[in-house]
Amino acid sequence: MADPGSTPTHDDTPDTMATIPLTRRGAEMLKEELHRLKTVERHAVIQAIAEARAQGDLSENAEYEAAKDKQGFIEGRIKELEGKLAAAQVIDPASIDAGGKVVFGCTVDLEDEGSGQKVTYQIVGDDEADLKLGLISISSPIARALIGKEAGDVAEVQAPGGLRHWEIVDVRYR
Repeated sequence: MADPGSTPTHDDTPDTMATIPLTRRGAEMLKEELHRLKTVERHAVIQAIAEARAQGDLSENAEYEAAKDKQGFIEGRIKELEGKLAAAQVIDPASIDAGGKVVFGCTVDLEDEGSGQKVTYQIVGDDEADLKLGLISISSPIARALIGKEAGDVAEVQAPGGLRHWEIVDVRYR
């Protein structure tokens, strides 16, 4: 615990959260989920709890317990989303001028030097990552290996199948 007369530091404030990078699309997705949870899901679970209470004895009422569990999950997710949105740093990739370097939000065309396989990824926030859509998390090993590099550079990525070398073919900000 800090000395009461000392100046507070970052460690003295556990509620302080680092900024969370999100693309505009990612921020909108989180806002839509939050809106749905508050306006639809929350009301539905309150109704389910009321119906379960109407059945009588709550000590052996599985529907009541399930509804209360779901309510806890919904309220926790609402709090989590509100925190993420409050800490969000929304980045518009189209407004980035990184001089051709790989940065958060950019789209990167890669070629595997070993197999010749070509892939395109956009580097996004953890909550918006979806490999099937070509959206990789900023905290993923491949994104970490790419950050700061530019077209023509080769990134070494430790993959489950071994070390892979990806050549950066193109970097776009869109």
